[in-house]
Amino acid sequence: MNISITLSSAVCKPIVNFQPALTSLLNQHHQQQQQRKDKVVVIMGATGSGKSKLAIDLATHFPPAEIINSDKMQVYKGLDITTNKVTEEECRGVTHHLLSIVDDPNYNFTANDFCHHASLAIDSIVGRDGLPIIAGGSNSFIEALVNHDSTFRARYECCFLWVDVSLPILHSSLSSRVDRMIEAGQLDEVRQFFDHSISDYTRGVRRAIGVPEFDEFLREEGSTYGDQSKKKKLLEAAIAMTKVNNCKLASRQVQKINRLYTIWKKNTYRLNATESVFNKSAWDDDVAAKGRRILQKFLYDDACVLVPAGAPLSPSLPPAMAAITH
Repeated sequence: MNISITLSSAVCKPIVNFQPALTSLLNQHHQQQQQRKDKVVVIMGATGSGKSKLAIDLATHFPPAEIINSDKMQVYKGLDITTNKVTEEECRGVTHHLLSIVDDPNYNFTANDFCHHASLAIDSIVGRDGLPIIAGGSNSFIEALVNHDSTFRARYECCFLWVDVSLPILHSSLSSRVDRMIEAGQLDEVRQFFDHSISDYTRGVRRAIGVPEFDEFLREEGSTYGDQSKKKKLLEAAIAMTKVNNCKLASRQVQKINRLYTIWKKNTYRLNATESVFNKSAWDDDVAAKGRRILQKFLYDDACVLVPAGAPLSPSLPPAMAAITH
């Protein structure tokens, strides 16, 4: 006896229809795209830790990136050696903002001033599809922008990179840096800036470490009856005090960063740069390479969408979006 079996057309249909799930995921992605904030990188660290170097390294790897200075002394024109501004060669073609923008050496550039000018720079960079990288030692400026500027918080998402160097090592490095700055012409720079009629070092760029410390020496140097032995001792004392004050500043900055770390911990990554102080080749492995990996994840990981296995990719997805199956 012959038995015939007729397959129902319903049996040939897929058991699971992926389209609703895919549609739901794409709708979620569309909502995320609408709510997504623009991204900003913030590089923190004590003076002399390598913030500017890292900022430039990262900017060259994630073009078009531009750097916004957040050092309250580097916003003033002049005293480039004393305030340790990056040179044109060190910039490696990366655009910098808020460097040498204040003409009046007595003007107190405030946190509000920084928030205003930094916001304009960030808006401009983002408007050109660039990545803003904020770098500098004035953590009070960064705190004012990130914690207290409601417009900034509403529009931008931050990734914080903390370049950290063990304080004893950093103090030794800062002492050597002062010697290099003196050799590079810092004394002549401060001498040209010095004004015998002014003794107030509480305003403007005159607050910069390496300016008030030389006051007594420069006054003695200008005296017709100055004693050479006394001048030498005053110069040595000024250099020594400059080193001490740099170390004190570094310690205060680390304390401030530790406090901010408790607030921004979720989005803050500590990069240990201690070894690179002695071993320059360690910089790329310990600091720059890790920083690049962190930024790669911060900038691009949310460009992925999870879709069901076997489901067709929607032609509306941007080319940069990866499909991950499970």
